[in-house]
Amino acid sequence: MKAVILAGGFGTRISEETSVRPKPMVEIGGMPIIWHIMKTYAHYGIEEFIVLCGYKGHVIKDFFANYAMRSSSIEIDLSNGSLRLLDPTREPWKITLVDTGESTMTGGRLKRARSYLGDDTFLLTYGDGVSNVDINALIATHRADQSLVTLTAVQPPGRFGALTLGDTQTRVTQFLEKPEGDGAWINGGYFAIEPAAIDYIEGDDTSWEQQPLAGIAQQGKLSAYKHPGFWQPMDTLRDKQYLEALWSAGDAPWKLWP
Repeated sequence: MKAVILAGGFGTRISEETSVRPKPMVEIGGMPIIWHIMKTYAHYGIEEFIVLCGYKGHVIKDFFANYAMRSSSIEIDLSNGSLRLLDPTREPWKITLVDTGESTMTGGRLKRARSYLGDDTFLLTYGDGVSNVDINALIATHRADQSLVTLTAVQPPGRFGALTLGDTQTRVTQFLEKPEGDGAWINGGYFAIEPAAIDYIEGDDTSWEQQPLAGIAQQGKLSAYKHPGFWQPMDTLRDKQYLEALWSAGDAPWKLWP
C-alpha cells in the first residue's frame, strides 16, 4: 500500500522556518518532520511513498537524493574524485517526488498524482504533523465500512488556558493551563482512500477538505476512524518547540520505531 504525503504548502504561519525551506523539512530532533511521518508509516509496513511537492520542493528532493551520504561516514579520494559510503544508513523506502505546482490546492495536488497511485487503496496525510495513530486500525475501519474515504477523527486539546469563575464572576475557582478540547471531533489528516474518490476533485483550485469530502459525505461514502491518542500539527513556531521538547525529553508519543 502506498502513502501519499502533501508537502507543497507555503507554511505562512511558521514563516520563521519556512522562509528557507518547505514546512515538511522543518526539523524535530535533527530530522525533518516528514521523516518522522514516514518512520511512523514504516512501523506499520508502509514503505512506498508519494510526496506531493510544491513550494521549495527542491529542498525535499535534495534531502532524499543525498539521504545515504548525509547519514553516513564517507571516504573521498581527491586524486580520482571517488566517494565511498563507509557505514551507509538505508531505509527500505521507495519514494516518488511529484511536482504538483507551487500554488495548487490540496485536492489539485492529489489529482495531479493520479497516474502514480494505481488502482488500490492508498493512504494520505499532511507533511506537517505527527501522531501515534494506529494505521492498521484505520485501514480495517475503511475496509469494514467499504467507504470511498475514511478519515482519522481526533479531539485536539485546548490551545489556551481555561478559567472557571465563581458566583462573583471575579474569583477564579479553577485554572487549567492545557484543558481538554470541547469534545468535538475534527479531521486529523490521516486518510485511507479509494482511487475513485479522486473523481470528486475538479482541478488545481480544489481543496480536498472542502467540495470533495463534502460530496463524498453527502453520498454516505465517508467514514471516520476515531483516534483518542496523540495528535499534533506543527502550524506555528510554538507547536514546533513543543514537539522538539517532547523529542528531547525522550517522550515523543509518535516515535513507534526502535
